[in-house]
Amino acid sequence: MNKIFLETIRALDSQVYHLSYHQERYEGVLKYFGIREIFSLKEYLNPPKNGLYRCRLTYDISKTPHQIEVSYYPYKKREIGSLKLIYDDFIEYSMKYTNREELDALFAKRGLCDDVLIVKNSLLCDTSIANIAFFDGDRWVTPKKPLLNGTTRQRLLSEGKIFEEDITVDDLKKYSKAALMNAMIDFDIISKKIEEIFC
Repeated sequence: MNKIFLETIRALDSQVYHLSYHQERYEGVLKYFGIREIFSLKEYLNPPKNGLYRCRLTYDISKTPHQIEVSYYPYKKREIGSLKLIYDDFIEYSMKYTNREELDALFAKRGLCDDVLIVKNSLLCDTSIANIAFFDGDRWVTPKKPLLNGTTRQRLLSEGKIFEEDITVDDLKKYSKAALMNAMIDFDIISKKIEEIFC
């Protein structure tokens, strides 16, 4: 089993964003595997002073104590305006592993679309890189069973800005807009009407 995990953290002009949610997820993984030695991720982060960076923090729990490594990459947003529905009832990515082979294999099926939207057991989940939410005219709703509970998704749920529901493909006609969520893009509303997003 893959025992190297990942946190992707946003840093702008050396300021790190929403670190408490990354710390909470990291601690949750350690607790799941019965690891009691917990580090403060803040102590490992020293992003560049200028610019927007993706901080890639990995931790390898196959070693005792587990080892944390951090690297920094200038960030340029990947524009996503179209999604292809891809069905896979067996994909598993409930923890943020560095091994993304299953996700990459589904992403490779996107055809001319920018990304995929994964459907598992008849329910919408996530894209290959983000959680998703849909606007019903009143509220933003996110799938109740995502592949991965992202830190931005968790934060917006905690703040009461989005709400969980099971969403099927047939439910899409109820919504007018879609938005993607992850640590780097925060809550990014796709400019197209929902019927124009799926290809």
